[in-house]
Amino acid sequence: METSCGFILANHQSVLLLQYPQGHWSFPKGHVEAGEDHHETARRELREETGIVEISILPNWKGRTEYFYSRRGSKRQKQVYWYLATTDEFQVSLSHEHTNFLWLDVDRAVDQLTFEQEKDVLLSAKKILEKINL
Repeated sequence: METSCGFILANHQSVLLLQYPQGHWSFPKGHVEAGEDHHETARRELREETGIVEISILPNWKGRTEYFYSRRGSKRQKQVYWYLATTDEFQVSLSHEHTNFLWLDVDRAVDQLTFEQEKDVLLSAKKILEKINL
């Protein structure tokens, strides 16, 4: 099973969503590379996909999604571990892997996300975000 890691990245009252070339909206994420732990992967992918570097990872929260997708005609299984982080950076330098980005409040982000599992993950993270009064 493939493994990726990513962040639900919050900035005050907003979370960051990225649009992929296929049209779907999700969070910054990517594949774990040899020798990386999950947070290292998520940080690297965030930097590569958005240019955002200065973050604070919120402890004691993580989410997980799992799904199947097709690549070159073969069915593959993937799991994604999600972590929650905050930043004061709003400037996004979008990578070639994405076509657009949005900073949205949590409720609007839930509506914008494409996949139900990711909506559920964000709703779970919302409880933590409300506690820290971003």
